[in-house]
Amino acid sequence: MGHVKHVFKVADVPVDFEDIYLDSAHDADTDLAHAVLAVKRNRVALKGNVETKHLKPGFVSHNLLLRVSLDLFANVIHCRSIPGVSTRHGDVDIVVIRENTEGEYKSLEHENVPGVVESLKVITRESSKRIARYAFEYARQQGRKKVTAVHKANIMKLSDGMFLDTCRQMAAEYPELKFEDMIVDNTCMQLVSRPQQFDVMVMPNLYGNIVSNIGCSLVGGPGLTAGSNIGSDFAIFEMGTRNTGKSIAGENIANPSAMLMAGVELCRYLGLARHADVIEKSIWRTISEDKVHTPDLGGTATTSDVVHSITQKVQNEMRKW
Repeated sequence: MGHVKHVFKVADVPVDFEDIYLDSAHDADTDLAHAVLAVKRNRVALKGNVETKHLKPGFVSHNLLLRVSLDLFANVIHCRSIPGVSTRHGDVDIVVIRENTEGEYKSLEHENVPGVVESLKVITRESSKRIARYAFEYARQQGRKKVTAVHKANIMKLSDGMFLDTCRQMAAEYPELKFEDMIVDNTCMQLVSRPQQFDVMVMPNLYGNIVSNIGCSLVGGPGLTAGSNIGSDFAIFEMGTRNTGKSIAGENIANPSAMLMAGVELCRYLGLARHADVIEKSIWRTISEDKVHTPDLGGTATTSDVVHSITQKVQNEMRKW
């Protein structure tokens, strides 16, 4: 987060930061309440990744609670190929739009009898319609050509069936956009074999988590892609894959690009397009032209090296203002 603040300062971004600390080592509800209140006060946030104790029964992810408490119903991740980054596939340009508040993530699990656990998946027509509308509007406004609805309606005929039906009804309101649907397992296979066929993709919560991680891996991994969590009133920006990066914490080798790109998305959301363009251009020039690559991209550069290169380019751009 410190790198984002530094680059924002160099780029003269008119944003002040209020720091709220939230981590899995402290389960106090007051910490989460303070974070929710801060977002409601400021209406936007830039969030680092908070580890979830997945082996502790009854513990609900703070990441999840933030999204649900603020009704951040749309998770948007733009996965695109970056010149200078070696990957199996080129010309990837996919926007994954994930319903962010329900599905399997309602955290409704119980053990009926010892050894028998039920986990409830909740899909509502209202939320399906809202995310479908968001996806088609996004495609229209961004000049996209196609929307793909991802589902498992062949098995979950009521829940995913309703989601798919809602998407089909929404598609009829956007005749200029091509619409298709695809079963989630086939989607994953198609993504790793021919990702160029996809444009905008919309899907329920769990599938979105899986597909967005595949999408990020196709274009270079978790260090490059940002994620936006959008609601009617608030927005939170973060890394696209929500990895904690604990294994390399403090080693000065993490790729800062994804977090900096989250800052770029924050600027765009706030209407600071010029600042966003300067920072984004500097990030891509560092990666593509100067090839200052951290180990995740096959290089030897440190986190500090990348930030220094980006900062220099931002300074040069700012002199032109």
